[in-house]
Amino acid sequence: MNKSTEIEFVGLLEQHQNILHKICKLYAADLDTHKDLFQEMVIQLWKSYPSFKGEAKFTTWAYRVALNTAISLYRGTKRKITTVDWDNSLQNIRYEEYDTEQEEQLKTLYTAVRQLNDIEKALVYMYLEDKDYAEISDTLGISEVNARVKMNRIKTKLKSMIDQNGGY
Repeated sequence: MNKSTEIEFVGLLEQHQNILHKICKLYAADLDTHKDLFQEMVIQLWKSYPSFKGEAKFTTWAYRVALNTAISLYRGTKRKITTVDWDNSLQNIRYEEYDTEQEEQLKTLYTAVRQLNDIEKALVYMYLEDKDYAEISDTLGISEVNARVKMNRIKTKLKSMIDQNGGY
């Protein structure tokens, strides 16, 4: 790659690195694993950048590469990279703007989300990040209709899980 492409990539990555950190928090249980996963995502983004044609937004493309990297690594080395224990992560986050009831509702939701498979977690994550179905489908490599159907099924599944467990 030439120097201007490198500068462009670094600038975009610096501007949108929070995407990678959020995905790392979803799939990494500790700081070392987070750093390793982040580094692997950056490497995969760098290697793939020459094929980025700008047809999708950089963020959509980065989500796709980063999620695929995280899922591939998680499936390939379950002992090395583990998902975050949502209960522990919630203890580290202060929801000062929420009342106690909202905190409990979030904790209940994340307890249920923790039980979903990798693709379902990714879909819920993007949905909660207010991504539209077009971006979700593009990122996950599924049709927009499939993304909507999957999300509706996941909502039903989560509601059932929460109801069955009395709100956890």
